[in-house]
Amino acid sequence: MDRRAILAPVVALVLWSFVMWAWLYATRIPAITRLKIKFDPHKPNSEFLAQIPPEVRWKSDNYNNLMEQPTLFYAIALTVAFAGAADGLNVALAWIYVALRVIHSLIQATVNIILARFSVFMLGSLVLLALTIRAALVVF
Repeated sequence: MDRRAILAPVVALVLWSFVMWAWLYATRIPAITRLKIKFDPHKPNSEFLAQIPPEVRWKSDNYNNLMEQPTLFYAIALTVAFAGAADGLNVALAWIYVALRVIHSLIQATVNIILARFSVFMLGSLVLLALTIRAALVVF
């Protein structure tokens, strides 16, 4: 068993996060310029964001989402690697989780259909839970 196999999905999700980071700035900066939005450091950030069109904010919202639950994925994937449990099923679960996060991103960043996004999020959460339980069985 190659422990590095579980690290590939980790790196893939980090790379995807940078894709979303680039997409957010590729849409946000032109929108700010086009709409002549000024940032006032004396006002809450929410007032600034409220001026940005929703379809532009969706990319930023998704980038922020990628900094939340995926941190649990990173911790569990590294736990699996260090515990020597990077077997076929754990690696498959990791890749499924990454694929679902990418799908979640694409839904949120383009059409932002809440039910579709939530369904993909919940499925990804269950996959992450399964990976976590499998890791727990190894370390406890």
